[in-house]
Amino acid sequence: MPIIIKFCKELYTRAIVRRPGRNFANGITSSNLGKPDFTMALEQHAAYCEALVKCGVELTVLEADERYPDGCFVEDTAVVNSRVKVISRPGAATRRGEEEAIARVLAGYGPTESITTPGTLEGGDILRAENHYFIGISERTNKEGAGQLSDILSKHGFTTSFIPVEAGLHLKSDIAYLGDRNFVSTPVFSHVAQPANTIILDPDEYYSANCLRVNEYLLIAKGFPKSRMKMLELGYNIIELDMSEFSKMDGGLTCLSLLF
Repeated sequence: MPIIIKFCKELYTRAIVRRPGRNFANGITSSNLGKPDFTMALEQHAAYCEALVKCGVELTVLEADERYPDGCFVEDTAVVNSRVKVISRPGAATRRGEEEAIARVLAGYGPTESITTPGTLEGGDILRAENHYFIGISERTNKEGAGQLSDILSKHGFTTSFIPVEAGLHLKSDIAYLGDRNFVSTPVFSHVAQPANTIILDPDEYYSANCLRVNEYLLIAKGFPKSRMKMLELGYNIIELDMSEFSKMDGGLTCLSLLF
């Protein structure tokens, strides 16, 4: 059954980020791309923050917490919108606790709810397209956590659907919503948003599926010319960012911020 996406454009006004810690290279990864360079990671993170400010959001920058090497990937700690903030329960046991500092920050911005045991949920599995949320069921987000999130979102006027993630880390590793009823995806999830328009990526540019629409701009990973051209043809204002050090830790553009 096709998903009905109602157009209800909502501008972001705030973003939360956390700087990488010196032990960033000790985080979880399956990429086999080598060890990230910490200095380069800091430079790339600073450029990312500058891009968010250019997009018109007020930035909250949290200092690194070296108890959690993956802590800069704040997206996984919550699902946020203007109506409700949902604190996650990460599926990776070593990441549990990252959400506590995020919960304290979000407490000042309206209603807050939480995913509870035995549910697990990470924000990288949650794709919002206007009034609809696609919830990935993966190794990090289980059916119980997905069900809890669906129930919470429905109370606030959103619809949801569940998407099995049989390979890869998160749902948003392979698909993004660009706004204006356009998606970009690897072939595995190209069916998800039909009949909406979906850009299907070439095999050598799958990493570029993780891109981030922020108000009037589209943030994309640098180094993927075919994907860039396809997005330019749709009329997007593009900001390219070097993500080399974060890709080594299975991270992407969406992973580094919480936007609301």
